Amino acid sequence: MNKGKNIEEIERRKFNVFLILSGIFLSSMTMLNILGTSRFLDLSFNFLGSEIPMIVAVGVLPYPITFLCTDLISEIYGPSKAKSIVWTGLIVNLWLGAILWLGGIFPEFATSEKSLISNNSFMAIRELALGTIVASMVAYFLAQYFDVIIFHFFKKLTKGKHLWLRNNASTMVSQLVDTTSVICITHFLTGAIPIPEDKPVFVGLIMLIGYAYIFKFVFALVDTPIFYMLTKFLKNYLKIEDNG
Repeated sequence: MNKGKNIEEIERRKFNVFLILSGIFLSSMTMLNILGTSRFLDLSFNFLGSEIPMIVAVGVLPYPITFLCTDLISEIYGPSKAKSIVWTGLIVNLWLGAILWLGGIFPEFATSEKSLISNNSFMAIRELALGTIVASMVAYFLAQYFDVIIFHFFKKLTKGKHLWLRNNASTMVSQLVDTTSVICITHFLTGAIPIPEDKPVFVGLIMLIGYAYIFKFVFALVDTPIFYMLTKFLKNYLKIEDNG
């Protein structure tokens, strides 16, 4: 009887952890598409006396956490579960796009200056978000799919060892795919990407891709010890044998 209760408790824990990781992943994906290119942040910094420019869209901020979630799900639950979350994220954000589209096609009802401002704010967000959703969904699907495939390629190659390698390799490659795709698609679809005035379009896009990728690259490195700690904790919590 005790053995049966222990198994039931472990299954309950597995379900709850999967639910939490999925919830964080899906909410982060939804948030970054709403925020999208609504604001660009100047994160430039000084390194060894040189000014390093760093301009990123506010929607980039929650993005690194999505790869941490899919890597944890891949490591603990396997590639099938991780791919299911990728598809679920796609559906959720298509639903978000549908609601934004519907919200803008009906006549407005503005009874005061405040409600008119609110309506104009919604329409501005809608215009930016719809374009961002299309761009980010294409990039997101490609990036997350590559993330899961590369993660398990290196897991199989190293026979379950060298966790740091599959975590960093999958995240860094997939984020390059995502960054390049989303910036290029958003620019040609909406024109919302702020290309530096003194630079040709191609050069400006390369610069912005570089800024965003460096930001994600740094977070991928910071993410490694966090991934290790969470993996060790969760495998112990869920009574899963640790092979790497």
